[in-house]
Amino acid sequence: MVDGELWISVDMIHVAHVSSSYLGPSGSEDKYQSLGTEGMSSKDLTFGMIFLLQTTFGILGNFFLLFQYIILCFTKCRLRSTDLILKHLTVANSLSILCKGIPKTMEGFGWKNFLNDVGCKFVLYVHRVGRGVSFGSTCLLSIFQAIIISPRNSGWAELQVKAPKYMGFSIFLSWILHMLLNTSFLMYMTSNRSNKTITNKKDYGYCSSVRIDQTTILLNSLWLALPDVVTLGLMLWFSGSMVFILYKHKQRVQHIHRNSVSPRASAETRATQTILVLVSTFVSFYILSSIFQIFIAVFYQPSWWILNMDALISMCFPTVSPLILMSCDSSLSRLCFDVMKKTKFPPLIRNT
Repeated sequence: MVDGELWISVDMIHVAHVSSSYLGPSGSEDKYQSLGTEGMSSKDLTFGMIFLLQTTFGILGNFFLLFQYIILCFTKCRLRSTDLILKHLTVANSLSILCKGIPKTMEGFGWKNFLNDVGCKFVLYVHRVGRGVSFGSTCLLSIFQAIIISPRNSGWAELQVKAPKYMGFSIFLSWILHMLLNTSFLMYMTSNRSNKTITNKKDYGYCSSVRIDQTTILLNSLWLALPDVVTLGLMLWFSGSMVFILYKHKQRVQHIHRNSVSPRASAETRATQTILVLVSTFVSFYILSSIFQIFIAVFYQPSWWILNMDALISMCFPTVSPLILMSCDSSLSRLCFDVMKKTKFPPLIRNT
């Protein structure tokens, strides 16, 4: 969703009325945008600073994680089977942060109506696709990791061999699916520049949507919510399976000396725990975001506070997920730095 409202005081409206006689039709749009900048309140500035910091840290974290994967790919190091999903998760998180954080930051610092129709549709569409792929990638992580760590004598034994072959196709299908699901944003979302005379609209700040009948709204909401509900159910099911498998594994190794446990099993356990933390974080933020999404859908004109809090929470998971991956799985960072030391970068090696 797009967030924020235009807050203009009575004095500013009076100034706009007086200025219109001098500016004429050609200067009305510039006047409107300049008044938005002058009318910036302290709470707008506060949220603008929060969105700026969140966007900066989120982009730096995701780009650093993606940079590590690129180095390991070019050096032909052997990666885990789930690292392909993590790379697409990082790209999806970056798109989601850029298309949500930059517009919200600009809005918080006083820029109003800075997007035209094409820009508004593009930003919202890419954000929704990135959010959906991030959702799907997190679900795929839990599914493939549950298959990988399942006992070889279980019913998933055959899938352990076939799963890596279908991983790339599953990610590709996730991108295509969410590109098709979110086409409604290309039809109903529009810029505030071109619909100032339209009264039957829902304002989200720097973009608006033309109001449609309740039946269409209900069908569109179900169309967007159904894949999320199915994906969330799969995610919780396979995450519960991973917890059960780890619990059974812990019971089996309790009576075995620590030195007899293979390093491979320990690495798989650490990777599983990382994915469980990632899934738990995603589900927590998703539930909070869903609550605000319901408020936005129900209210005729959502309040400024609800819109900004929804945007803030929707950016939390893309921002903290690279920190979770790097902190819970420090082997990736250590391997990346080892590769960099072995390459021919003499100045960098001396400085370190």
